[in-house]
Formats: sequence, C-alpha cells, structure tokens
Amino acid sequence: MYRYRWSSMEVTEIAENVYEIGRRGEMQVPVRVYASEPLLEKMLEEGELTLEQASNVAILPGIQKFSVLLPDGHQGYGFPIGGVAAVDLDEGVISPGGIGFDLNCGVRVLRTDLSYEDVEGREAELGDFLYRLIPVGLGKGGYLDIDHATLKDILERGMEWMLENGYATAADLDHCEENGRLEGDSNVVPPEARKRGVNQVGSLGSGNHFLEVQRVAEIYDRETAAAYGLEEDQIVVMIHSGSRGLGHQTCTEYLRRFEREHPEIVRALPDRQLVYAPLGDPVAERYRKAMYAAANFAWANRQAMTHAVRTIFDELFDDPTVELVYDVCHNIAKEERHEIDGKEKTVLVHRKGATRAFPAGRPEIPEAYRDVGQPVLIPGSMGTSSYVLSGGDRSLELTFGSTAHGAGRAMSRTQAKKTYGPDELQRSLRSQHVYVKACSRGTLTEEAPGAYKDVDEVIRVSDALGIGTKVARMRPVANIKG
Repeated sequence: MYRYRWSSMEVTEIAENVYEIGRRGEMQVPVRVYASEPLLEKMLEEGELTLEQASNVAILPGIQKFSVLLPDGHQGYGFPIGGVAAVDLDEGVISPGGIGFDLNCGVRVLRTDLSYEDVEGREAELGDFLYRLIPVGLGKGGYLDIDHATLKDILERGMEWMLENGYATAADLDHCEENGRLEGDSNVVPPEARKRGVNQVGSLGSGNHFLEVQRVAEIYDRETAAAYGLEEDQIVVMIHSGSRGLGHQTCTEYLRRFEREHPEIVRALPDRQLVYAPLGDPVAERYRKAMYAAANFAWANRQAMTHAVRTIFDELFDDPTVELVYDVCHNIAKEERHEIDGKEKTVLVHRKGATRAFPAGRPEIPEAYRDVGQPVLIPGSMGTSSYVLSGGDRSLELTFGSTAHGAGRAMSRTQAKKTYGPDELQRSLRSQHVYVKACSRGTLTEEAPGAYKDVDEVIRVSDALGIGTKVARMRPVANIKG
C-alpha cells in the first residue's frame, strides 16, 4: 500500500487509483486524489503544492464529502487545476480561485461526414485556411464584428443570440452543456472586461487553446460511439477556447473586490488566492452573475468558430456535414443535485480544469445521449491523442459527476521553452503527418507534447475508476494555435 508523508500531511492509498489525505487542522473534509502511482508522483514533483492546494480547498465553509483532485491535477491559483469542490447552499461559499481566470474555458467536438482519405495530403491547405479565417493569439480581433449593444445581448443570452442571428442551429443548442446559456447579467461584468470582449467573439486566444482537425483512430464502445455519431477514420474538429480577455478581466477584478470586502477572510486563509465570499453575500452574487455572463460569451465564442469551420469546410469540400457532438465547460460553478450522506440535495459544484461527466439517465444530458451518458471531451497535448468518453457509472459517487479535462501540465512553460526547439518539434510533428500552424515559435515549444503528462494514462485511470468510460480516440491531422 502506497503511503507518503510530509510535514503533518499523509497520503494513503485506500483503493486502486484512489488516495486520501485525512482531515487535519481546519480541514472540514478529507482530500480524495484519483490517480495512478505514476500520476501521483508527477503531482509530487511540484513540491507537494498541488496536494497542499487540494488540502486548502478542504477548509472551505460548507464543503461536502471531500475535496477532489482528478488524474490530471497540477498546481493552479488557489485551487489546483483538476480540482472539484461541492458546497452547501446555506453554509457554503463561492471562490473565484475554484473556477479560474478563463471562465467557461471548454471544449467542443464537431463531427463530419468526411473520412481521413478526403483530407489526406491537404493538411497544410486546411490548416492554413483555418489560420487565415480564425483569429489566434493575444488580442487579434474576432470572427464576428460586433458592437457593445450586441455584446450585452451575447453576455445575457449566449447561444440563443447565435441561433437567432444565423450563427447556430437548434441542434447546436441541444448539444451544448446548459444549452449554451446561464442566467448572467451583463451589467455586473466590469467595464474593462466588456471593452476587451467586444472584438473577440470567434477567436482562439493563446497558450494551450487550439483548433484541431482530427481523425477517429480507434473506437472502444461501438454502441455509444454510434449514439454520438462517431466511427473509425472519420474527420472531426476539436475546439478548445474560453471567454478570452473578458473572462480573465472579470475574474481579476472580482478577486480584488472579494479581498477588499472580506479582509478578515483573507487574513484567516493559508493562501489568499483561495479568497471566497459566503453565498448570498452581495459580492458573491454579483460575481456569480458576471461569471455566468462570461460563460455565455465563451459559448458564443466557440460557436462563432464553429460557424467559421463550417464556412471553410464548405469552401474546400463538396457540401460536407458538420454537426456538433457536444460542448463541455472546464471552469465553472453551477448548482446541481447530488447525493450527500444518503440524501439528495442541491449543492454548488466548483469545477476548475475539470469536465462534467454525468452517467446515463441524468436529465441534464441531451435526450439523444441520455441512454448512454454525457459525452466527455478530453484533449491531449499537441501531437498526441485526444479522447471522447462517456460519463461513468461511478462519477456521481466519486467525483460529483466529474473527470479530467486534459493531460495536465508536467513542465512549466519556461522549462518547456528551454527543453524543446521549435524547428525540431515541427519536424517531429510533420513526420507524424501532423500540420501545426502557430503565431509564434514560443507557443510551439510551450505546448510541446513532452511538457504534458501522459494523456493515455489519465484516460486509463478515468476509465478504470468508472468516472469516464472510453468511447473513441482521435489523432491530430491539422492544428492551429495562438
């Protein structure tokens, strides 16, 4: 049995791929770490900061059952990335650090009726066309040209605005988490955030965000894959982006407001980045409505890029079908029903770098998928496999219906730049028939596959635990990045 000690903390293996850090000090609940031993060792290489952050989360007032750390967990701001926490609505709190700066950063997958044979040899043409039409990098404008009045509508209506204005179909809304809209209020989004967002609807951004054309390389569960409309050798498109500068500015300003309005909470915390406010507190409720408005912006942003993809594929191919499989959030806090101590109750679930993974039967899942479970979309790092899972049967029991959101970084961006050269990396990718177009050589090296953990191992653990069941594996064909 695995056991690791440092300071006053002990990590104990309690089942295969399940570790626990027991309550100590002000912790209200234990920490549950879901990982294999190699993945746990990767977390420990960060100097225990990831596990310390998960333990700090366990002190939050009203937290239920345990603080969750998922297989791709690594150090974040306040909360670890790959962290999940559910809090009681009467006694609980909301913490911006438990959601992240890129509000509703998320992933969507589009399926097509094209096969790999249709695009083989045209990878560069396709990648260059996508790169020309979809803005990438810091700033850089958006695919849609909108004014402040339109931005207000998007912040409050999300995908509904996109549908009414011809940029989405009704099926797109049906296949989006929350149908692409939460009850946001544009009036509580900071003015500087709105200013940053007005020219960024339909843009990728920078860092680990990407748009990737992929081919389905392997099917694990044919029945579920058929329900999702996936088959071997099919071309799909994965889009990973969020709320851009608008979301980042919103989180930044509300963090400062929380600190100003609750200095007594800041003083009592082991890490001020964990700052929170009680649910019902005026600043907490303003933040929640601003977060939901930014989430609506993020859905509209990914939908605008979907419209661009459809335009490009229509230009390059013979009347192809491009349909949304699903769109999932990674950074969000929402009210959900969960079983706590044998009773159903509504809690606020913080997910930071975590994907909702509801099993079959949950009413939140689109009707077309309700018998097989929610699609769970997990990107790998550039040049490695990405996956579609279905919500696992044990996800509600173990993780409040959640699983990993990617491979998880194993190396800082600075370290990656020192380790990998862009020319060598491009040659390696081209040798695998992967075309990558990025606006800077630095982005290539920061996002090198070796800078991330082994996504195959993250998926294996999710599948073995029953929190996310393998459905399909995809390989990259053409990738654009900021």
